[in-house]
Amino acid sequence: MSYADIRKRAALVAGLHALADYLESNRDIPAPIYSDVYVFPPDKDCAGRRTEIDIIATQLGVAASTSGGGHYVATRSFGPVNYRAVAICDGAHHGEGDGAVR
Repeated sequence: MSYADIRKRAALVAGLHALADYLESNRDIPAPIYSDVYVFPPDKDCAGRRTEIDIIATQLGVAASTSGGGHYVATRSFGPVNYRAVAICDGAHHGEGDGAVR
């Protein structure tokens, strides 16, 4: 997995704006109560992915933490919209392997 390059990032941001404008202009269209936008670090070992989440957490101004499912996560909320950076390590859902919390 990788992050969006500058062109794809611009398209994503434009699409998010277009969706918001569309929902605002078409009030009969159902809208979700909340929404999550996920980003996953590029393929690295578990320690590398967790380090990447720590960097993103600093950029977001939040603390990273381990979820109930064992994933390492940094989340910043914009009202009911959440930006979530997630590192999924082998064994994370079992609390074992290189995804274990130390």
